[in-house]
Amino acid sequence: MTENPARRVVATDRAPMPFAGAPYNQAVVSGDLVFCSGQLGLDPAGGALVEGGVEAQTRRALANLEAVLEAAGSGLAAVLKTTVFVTDLADFGTVNAVYAGVFPEQPPARSTVQVAALPGGGLVEIEAIARVSEPPRGAAVS
Repeated sequence: MTENPARRVVATDRAPMPFAGAPYNQAVVSGDLVFCSGQLGLDPAGGALVEGGVEAQTRRALANLEAVLEAAGSGLAAVLKTTVFVTDLADFGTVNAVYAGVFPEQPPARSTVQVAALPGGGLVEIEAIARVSEPPRGAAVS
């Protein structure tokens, strides 16, 4: 496969790596935008879902998203749009409260949808599109 100079793949060990054999990257940068794959509430060290239900998984998913964004040269403050996937809309209030703590002022645009299931039995997954504002930190880029 040839390199595409308009497209840069980002990976960091501060967030869970894609599932073995899964054909996706943690993030891809194109121009001044970073497109982050969905992040689950997985512990990056062991790859298991964190304990504590949807609140803990939401916190971890957002921390994983932050790590990927920082590796891309971005951050939570630069997020333009998120999509939140939940397996039960009854958890929306809990997810929303955690989310509001991370995006307290001028939050990004967002969609939230209920899905039948998420990988690994996750309860919440969050993906994002953000602006890139600085050179990548602590990332393997290609």
